Amino acid sequence: MPPLENLQRVPDYHLEALERQGIFTTGLLLEVSETSTRRQYLADQIGATTNDVNEWRDEALLLNLANFGPDEQALFTQAEIVGLSDLLALDMPEYTLRLQRSARALGMEMPSDLTVEGWMEQAHTLREE
Repeated sequence: MPPLENLQRVPDYHLEALERQGIFTTGLLLEVSETSTRRQYLADQIGATTNDVNEWRDEALLLNLANFGPDEQALFTQAEIVGLSDLLALDMPEYTLRLQRSARALGMEMPSDLTVEGWMEQAHTLREE
């Protein structure tokens, strides 16, 4: 599970509050904010809003896709895909084009078609849960 500080949308003061609650990874964040009641409770505990927690969950879901690490996060960020909702808003041709442009801009190798398609399939599965 990626560390919580990998999330781009969490301000430092909320990051510190989450860590004081024992939440150090994106997986733990997803676990403690699994339901709307739990999201509200977490938001109340750290002085955030439920919208904040929902945005952090969205990004954490993206970071927890299979075969997804820091290089992939940089690739997606360059492609302006920061959360799962950003990915789901794209059709396959636009998604692939954005990743190709991002890979060129960063001087990285483009992930395989199977990996790119797998991330999209996982995103759709996670959305349905």
